[in-house]
Parts: sequence; structure tokens; C-alpha cells
Amino acid sequence: MSPIGNGNDESESILKELSLAYQPTLGELLKWVYKDDSGGEDKPPHHVVELADAAFKPTIPYPFVLSFHNLTYSVKVSKKLNGLDHKVLLNDISGEAKEGEIMAVLGASGSGKSTLIDALANRISKESIKGSVHLNDEVLESKLLKVISAYVMQDDLLFPMLTVEETLMFSAEFRLPRSLSKSKKKARVEALIDQLGLRGAANTVIGDEGHRGVSGGERRRVSIGIDIIHDPIILFLDEPTSGLDSTSAFMVVKVLQRIAQSGSIVVMTIHQPSSRILNLLDRLIFLSRGQTVFTGTSSELPLFYSEFGCPIPEGENRTEFALDHIQELEESPDGTQAMVDFNKSWQQQRRNNNFPSHRQPKMSLNGAISASISKGKLVSGAANDDSNPTSVPKYANPFWLEVYVIGRRSMLNSRRMPELFGIRLGAIVVTGSILATIFLHLDQSPKGAQERLGFFAFAMSTTFYTCAEAIPVFLQERYIFMRETAYNAYRRSSYVLSHALISIPSLIVLSLTFAAITFWPVGLAGGLQGFLYYFAFILASFWAGHSFVTFLSGVVTHVMLGFTVVVAILAYFLLFSGFFISHDRIPSYWLWFHYISLVKYPYEGVLQNEFSDPTKCFVRGIQMFDNTPLQAVPDILKTRLLTSMGDVLGRNLTSTSCVTTGEDILRQQGITDLSRLSCLCITIAWGFFFRFLFYVALMFGSKDKRR
Repeated sequence: MSPIGNGNDESESILKELSLAYQPTLGELLKWVYKDDSGGEDKPPHHVVELADAAFKPTIPYPFVLSFHNLTYSVKVSKKLNGLDHKVLLNDISGEAKEGEIMAVLGASGSGKSTLIDALANRISKESIKGSVHLNDEVLESKLLKVISAYVMQDDLLFPMLTVEETLMFSAEFRLPRSLSKSKKKARVEALIDQLGLRGAANTVIGDEGHRGVSGGERRRVSIGIDIIHDPIILFLDEPTSGLDSTSAFMVVKVLQRIAQSGSIVVMTIHQPSSRILNLLDRLIFLSRGQTVFTGTSSELPLFYSEFGCPIPEGENRTEFALDHIQELEESPDGTQAMVDFNKSWQQQRRNNNFPSHRQPKMSLNGAISASISKGKLVSGAANDDSNPTSVPKYANPFWLEVYVIGRRSMLNSRRMPELFGIRLGAIVVTGSILATIFLHLDQSPKGAQERLGFFAFAMSTTFYTCAEAIPVFLQERYIFMRETAYNAYRRSSYVLSHALISIPSLIVLSLTFAAITFWPVGLAGGLQGFLYYFAFILASFWAGHSFVTFLSGVVTHVMLGFTVVVAILAYFLLFSGFFISHDRIPSYWLWFHYISLVKYPYEGVLQNEFSDPTKCFVRGIQMFDNTPLQAVPDILKTRLLTSMGDVLGRNLTSTSCVTTGEDILRQQGITDLSRLSCLCITIAWGFFFRFLFYVALMFGSKDKRR
């Protein structure tokens, strides 16, 4: 945990000087709705508190000021004819955003809007960017920023089969501390639903391409809601109005205005706002090819352009005119450099004129955070220890609770899409039925023994191939996972363990189904004990295969590429499993692949389960001539030949003598090194190993920072 110093003395001294109209935070609104947490029957029904009736309290103008200075960022590109191999995305960008205001970054595509937001949100590695970002004149550390801020991506990344209320409630369980009771978390979600204007859609599923759900504007507001459930101090948004109609876009920005007025700094990118949206924006930054061409309020745009020598015509939309004019300059030979230089001189003139009379009181960072937590903001940052109320934990909840909540959310979302598991179960039933009918009642003959080998090889490889469906599962959740872990909603280890645990029930059902369909019809050996071992090996194969495919999904980011890689590698595993060529015949330079083959160990295990009984015979007497040129010889001649061979060997060989037992078949297959139980344990261990690799892949492969 990162302690924040006590700023109570400083807060009180400034509070005594100032007394302005109070905008309640979401936390304070809840305090007025529910005075305490003592029982549910005495509480009034849910209602929205009218802000006009709220008591007036003193507050501090701009207790939080986010300032950034000389931000410069470039990326390497392929070398051009002019010899340059770097492209500048941000070039000496400076500005500030204040609590209670919305700062909007505008510009054409490629102007650097999203890059600037990423730089402020610490989504660009420190080694790659120059300049500084401060909060209340103190350097904003990465660990603290993760706790006090939230980042809303441009895409709405949500679980499709959860309702709006369930989505926000799960976010509350992740981001709000365990010390907050479930009823208070529920009350917080209800208040947030009202704040976002989602009351009418609270019980509607989010939906996707195949399931009808909420509208686009409602989805966007839900995306905002899940990131502000803990009432962050700073909110970053990348084009929150993209793809929305004008009414939905206006409602989204209206919600952002209420969030800002409740005590947050809102920084967003927007492409081309309407005049109604423009009136909601407090501060604008226009970018052109990574440089600032204007900073100020929308009301200052006409004056700026008038002094620049290009007045805005009356009745013209100011931002549309500005963006069109900037684009015209970009296409001209001189570009926008003249406008960039003019903006610098214009800003300097404003600072010189306004500095003496418009200086705002500013609290220290420690004092401002302390005051915000005392007002009910930053709930995940509130400490459980009353002696240190301003300590900020890295995670809001313990590890085991994160595992439980992640698992419950995934199970709920999956349960509402039963067709996905149904298709997989259907594939297992069809495959098992085909195998059971093709290999029906195998006998104890040389051909029966050979057919058993083929059945086991196909059955074990089938369990691995059917695990390929796990590839799109994580790929669909990948960006949800990255968004949630980027700001410490939960630990990566919690996700990995929960992901493993929730897969086990479905794997048990699939394994039991396949084993029951194939074991008795095929006529496998061992009775009940043999069936249990057979079921255990199928379950272990499903576990190892599912873990392997899950690991690959953490490395490969494209579905089709993932399927191609999985199918290819599983084919190699089957090739080196020992079915097509025994391990003593494999060239030494390929022998290593035999030992890392996932199919090898369950395949050898089920063979031992089938052929380890020394009393069973698979080749008797003249059956030894089957599949040889002597097969066509009459049986009487085979019997004489067998008797002669017995005389030479000193053994009494008759037509009923056992020539090859199950143990002989195991030796022929080269299965002598590991016991049945060892094969089972190794298969299970492979599953745990790939789960660990999945965790490593998430640690190093799911970073959302630019280089």
C-alpha cells in the first residue's frame, strides 16, 4: 500500500477561507440515502436525492489540478527516402485540467488525440516519452495513478449476457473494498444507475451480435459506469461519443459533466462535437500532427481566430470551422506551424494578463486526496484501518474473494449461453458414438489388439482437439481483462486460478460422457476399476489440453492464427506419441519431442490400463501367423509348423497356447518406463505447467503500454 500523508490542517485552513455551492460526490449522495447499514427493513425504498435540496457545504475551487508539461513522444518507423526513421506523435504538448471540468482533446484522425490521453494515463512507457505529468504540482506516480484514476476505452468491452445492473454490481465487487457491506455496494450501484440515466435498462442484458440488448448509447454509459464505480478522481475517456447518434452522444457527455461536477477531473478525446456538446465542455485542446494549435475555452475560439486573422463567420459551428481550417492548413505547404507559433504567443499573453487576478488556491496532493476520501470519493482507496484513513491499497479485495467473483461472473455469463457448451457436448457425443460403433465389441485377437491401439490413439487425440474451442474464450475476454487489470481491479493470478477452476465442472461432464459412451461398447478391460482409470485419463487429457490451448490463447492474439497453431502442434504431438512409431525407433534428434508430447502420457496410460492383465492373451497358437504370408496356409499345416517350432524351442506349442500377452504388446510398443499412475500424474502436471505459462503470458504479454 502507498501511504498518502495527512493534509487535514491544510484542508481546514483553506476550508475556512472559502464557502461555495457544494456539488455532492456519489459517496456523499449514498450517505444521504442510507444513513447507516443497520438492517434492510428500516431503510426507505430507493429514490434519487434532489441535489437542490442538499445542504450547502464549503468546498475548494480546483483542489485537484492535473498539469502536463512539454510532452514529447515519437515512434520508430521504416526508414524513408529523407533518412528519417522516427515519427513524432506528440511535440511539446502542455496544458492543465481541473477538478469539476471536462477537458476535451480535438483534432483530425492522426493528430495525436489518443496518444495524448495515453500519455496522461501512463499508458506509454516512461522510457519512450519526454516531459512530465503533475497532480497539484507533484509528480504523479504510476502506482498512485492506477488507484485514483480510470480509463474508458473507445470500444465497449462488456460481457454480453449480463444485465446492466449485474455488470455494475460485479464491477463494484471488484473495485470496492470488502469492508463495505453488500447492501452499501448495492446502494452505490443503484445511485450510479440513476447518475448514468440507466434506470430503464437496469435489467436488460448488454447483448451482442446474436443477442438483442441495450442501445449503443446505453452500452457506452455502462462502460463508463464500470470504471467510475469507485468514484475516481481522474477519468480518462478515448472518444466516448464515437459511433453514437447526436442524442446518445449528448447524453453521454451530460453524464460526464455530472461526474466532473461531483469532484472529478474528466479528460476525453472527441472527434467533432455538436454545438450542444460543445457547451458542456469546459476546456479544449486542438491538436494538429502532434502539436497544439489552440488551448482554451470554446468561447475564446472566436477571439483567437479573429486575432489570428481568420475570423469565424457568424452562425458557424466553432469547432467545425476550427477543425476544417486546421485540415486546410495541414494540406498547405507551410502546414500549421504559423498557427502553433501564434498559439504559444497568445497563451503567453493570456498568462501575463490573467496571472495576478485569477490565481486559484491549490491544495497539496496529500491534502486534496485526504479531503476527497473524507467526502466519500475514491472508495477503493479508503483504508480499513481508521488510524490511517488515507492509505491507498493496491487492490481493493483479498485474493480468494477476487477468484470467487471472477468465477461467479464467468459462470453466470456462460450459463446464459448454454448453446456453447451444448455444441461441445454434442461433438463429444457424436465422436464417442462413432468410435463406439466402429470399434464395437473388440475381441482378444491379433486384429483386436491392433484395433485397440488405433482406438486409444484416436480417442486420446480427440480429447485434445476438442479443447481448441478454448481459444476464442480468452481472446473474447482479453481486452476486458486488460482493462480491468490495468487499474488493479484484480490480480492476474486471481484470473488464472478462477479461469482454471470454472473449467473443471464442464471437463468432468465431457470426460464422463465420452468414457461412458465408449468404454463398455468397445469392450475395454478392467471392470469398474478399469473404467475409473479410463475416465481419469480422459479427464486429465481434457485438463492438459484445455490448459495448453488456454496458454496459446494468451500468446496468440488472432483466432484463426490460434486455431492453425493449435491444430498443427496437436498433430505433432500425435505423431510423436508412440502410436505411429515407437520411441526406440524415433531418431535421437527427435526424441525430445516424444517426451514433451501431451498425447504420449495418456496414450501410454490407457494402454497399460488395457493390457496390464497378465492372464489375458491376444495371440494364441496359429493366430501368430495372421498378417503374414503363411496366413493363407491351411490350419492343419499351421498346426504342424507350430509343433515343429515348439520342438526346436523346447516348448509344447498347440493351437491354444498363448503366444502374446498384454504385457508383450506393451513391450512391443516400448511402454516399459512409466507406470499407469505415473502417466496420469504427468498428464495432470502438464496441465498445471501450462496454467503457469498462461500466467506468465498474461504478466508480460498483456501490457497495455505503448513502447
